[in-house]
Amino acid sequence: MSASLEQSQSVPARADAATASCDGDRCARFPLMFLFCCAAIWLFVSSLLALIASLKFHSPNLLANSAWLTYGRIYPASTNAFIYGFAIPAGLGACLWLLSRIGQTRIMLPGLAAVGALVWNFGALLGVAGILNGDSTGFDWLEIPRYASPILFLGYALIGISALVTSSHRRVWELSVAQWFLIAALFWFPWIYSTANLLLVFAPVRGVVQAVINWWFINNLKVWFALVGLGIIFHLVPTGVGRPIHNRSLALFSFWLFLFIAPWAGVPSGAPVPAWIPAVSTVASVLLVVPVIAFVMNICGTIGGDCSKIRGNIPLRFIQYAFPCLVISIFLNAVTAIPQVGAITNFTWLGPAMSRLLLFGFFAMTIFGAIYEIVPRLVPGDFFCQRCARMQLFSAKFGIFIFFIALAIGGVVEGLALAKPGVAFPEVLQKTLLFLRVSTLGDVLILFASFCCVANLLRVCIGCCRECCRKKCGVSA
Repeated sequence: MSASLEQSQSVPARADAATASCDGDRCARFPLMFLFCCAAIWLFVSSLLALIASLKFHSPNLLANSAWLTYGRIYPASTNAFIYGFAIPAGLGACLWLLSRIGQTRIMLPGLAAVGALVWNFGALLGVAGILNGDSTGFDWLEIPRYASPILFLGYALIGISALVTSSHRRVWELSVAQWFLIAALFWFPWIYSTANLLLVFAPVRGVVQAVINWWFINNLKVWFALVGLGIIFHLVPTGVGRPIHNRSLALFSFWLFLFIAPWAGVPSGAPVPAWIPAVSTVASVLLVVPVIAFVMNICGTIGGDCSKIRGNIPLRFIQYAFPCLVISIFLNAVTAIPQVGAITNFTWLGPAMSRLLLFGFFAMTIFGAIYEIVPRLVPGDFFCQRCARMQLFSAKFGIFIFFIALAIGGVVEGLALAKPGVAFPEVLQKTLLFLRVSTLGDVLILFASFCCVANLLRVCIGCCRECCRKKCGVSA
């Protein structure tokens, strides 16, 4: 027991000391910076489309003359731009760097990763443009047209191969807690994405089975977000506070318990399917609280009640906000999975509020923390604007808070009104209009946070190019 604890304590320290050369790996700089910069641009595009979609609830005639900008196209385009343009490539970039750093090795096959990044972003651009053009598949979170999904799969495969080869060449053979989550995530997405596309798009099943598979895909995509985000957190928190993981055995237990329980959740309690499917989903949603409590115990035990090192650490300040969002999201999912509660909250604005809390509140904030940890190591120099980073943190925190609180309360009000037979539907819409207007303010703040992220990364790229030009001029002179 003591030997394993000593090993877990020494791994972060050895990784920090031995991988300094890995941080400055010039070959790996392009694919990682390309992934992060393109992801930031996609996040801005997604936030802009989400703001336009929100404004359409107050001004239905806004941009109504263009079929490309109708709500039925803009909203799924915004969601898919976030998922396939920002979240997955940014998560892959973080996985690639962390597997290299923790394993004390350089990134293998960087050229393959660069090609994969180019292919992925081309597929995302083609897919989002197809949605705006009316070629959506009609399945939530899987609206990318069938001609773009194989391109996305190929891009992911190329980057994933580079990540797996990097992991196989690691110098520290014992896997850390963060590596468990990241390696599991690398295999998780191609499994669920290929299965969902095969059964819903290329060789579609019939009837209600389509809805079940769509719910299964959405839920397991959330599992992928959780795996990547937790992998980042379980590395940044111990290295940031300078302490080992509180309990490695508890982390292993919670990891496998999460993987066993989480895929079974996601089907609404009132779904028109055989009764055992939503029943199993409800049980899984409630049981999912157990590994989440274990995650909380481990993270809090690692920090040890000393938050002094978090206050001056920009990446950890993003993580400090992101982790509670995951916990709240899973607890709310457990509560709303109960049939008596779901009868009120299903098909209300509470659903989008919970999704945004997980996607932006947890995952995007975790990725922001990872970017502010990784990019300064890839591009040495004081290129990041600390004031811009703090503005991004402030606007993102309050943006997601305002958006979530407004739509969560509005969803409950909407559900209670819909449960009353005497209340007409236009009256229900009138009751929720105020909450929708308040949520638009949250969208504005989120858009501003996305702009800050793009501006900071562009500042780094420009500064790096200028530095390279100075060095070349100095050498030529």
